[in-house]
Amino acid sequence: MDLKKKRWFILGASLVINLCIGSGYAWSVFAGPLIKTFGWTAAATALTFTIANAVSPITMITGGKIQDKYGPKWVIFAGGILFGGGIFLSGLTTSLAWLYVSYGVIAGFGMGLVYSCTIANTVKFFPDKRGLVGGLATAGYGSGAIVFAPIAQQIIAGSGVLFTFKTLGIIYLIVILIGSRFIMTAPVGYKPEGWEPPAITASSANTGKDKTWSQMLADPLFYLLVIMFVIGAMAGLMIISQASPIAQEVIGVDPALAALAVSSVAIANTCGRVIWGWISDKIGRYNALPLMYILSGVMMFALSTIGAGQFALFVVVVMAIGFCFGGFMGVFPALTADSFGARNNGVNYGFMFTGFAIGAYVGPVLAATVKANNNGAYTNAFLIAAALSIVGIILTFVVRMMKKKAAAATAKA
Repeated sequence: MDLKKKRWFILGASLVINLCIGSGYAWSVFAGPLIKTFGWTAAATALTFTIANAVSPITMITGGKIQDKYGPKWVIFAGGILFGGGIFLSGLTTSLAWLYVSYGVIAGFGMGLVYSCTIANTVKFFPDKRGLVGGLATAGYGSGAIVFAPIAQQIIAGSGVLFTFKTLGIIYLIVILIGSRFIMTAPVGYKPEGWEPPAITASSANTGKDKTWSQMLADPLFYLLVIMFVIGAMAGLMIISQASPIAQEVIGVDPALAALAVSSVAIANTCGRVIWGWISDKIGRYNALPLMYILSGVMMFALSTIGAGQFALFVVVVMAIGFCFGGFMGVFPALTADSFGARNNGVNYGFMFTGFAIGAYVGPVLAATVKANNNGAYTNAFLIAAALSIVGIILTFVVRMMKKKAAAATAKA
């Protein structure tokens, strides 16, 4: 099998691996049972999800650097041990501190190692379809909750939340370790036979130059993109982390129906990664981003108006938010490679992913804090996220202007 065909097989293996680590998006299914079992507060419990997403960029950066030098296979293998092992150890939880370390730190580190390699390595195999494949590669990550939210809900109902952690931990460990054996390293500068990069024009002259992480950090563009990533990730992570409690407490449905809402958001999240990635290939990243901010902002505002008994409308709105969130997750790996080159994308996207980590902290904690201070109402948190979407739109146009000026200066020189 030639490499042009084999790269699709590698993409498939990456999707299956990411399906496991993407189960973190089913966190809200675990949150309620943990609160009932141990009597913890919603904010303290939500911090577990926040920690896992906050620490993952650390190993994304280090793992990206290792895979850029030695290849992704063994990095994914090590990440699988940490992720599966961390989830299993969560099944031995007796305190919040234990859960923070097992699920938050250990599994979070494993998540970062695996994700950095599967995404960055796969994008390198597809210079001709960066947006689409970046979306497909992250789709497995977004699909985790589709598969594992209902499975986890069933096991929790029958055997409890701690047994569920142990069972899923073993499954993740086996699948990721086997899947890692089918991953191979993308050749440096790879391009598929018969494809040539587009000719450099005035509008693209300032993009795609390979930069090291230190050169990227010296570029003001990086910091604007990180802020844009924070805004894009925050709204989606707010809903993903709290979907089940919101459905039960605000809309008034039972846990099984709430789990259906979680799976619905995950489906939209997955579709968004592929569809927005494909759209960004067609119309450009900076034309796709404002559309995502607009839709996400409008839906967050709409969510603030939904009340008890409006489950169908609730599902439609949160799916739209998840769809946009998936878009941001699918577009930003390609956007990072477009802006700073594909060669060092493993490390560079690790740094870019700090935007996701900040969003993972701000979104869930903001929702839980607002709820605690407003008699159980999430409304103000939704409105803040909607307002920040406007900031995202403004920043997108600022970045476009910066790039146009830089391209004009390059063309003039």
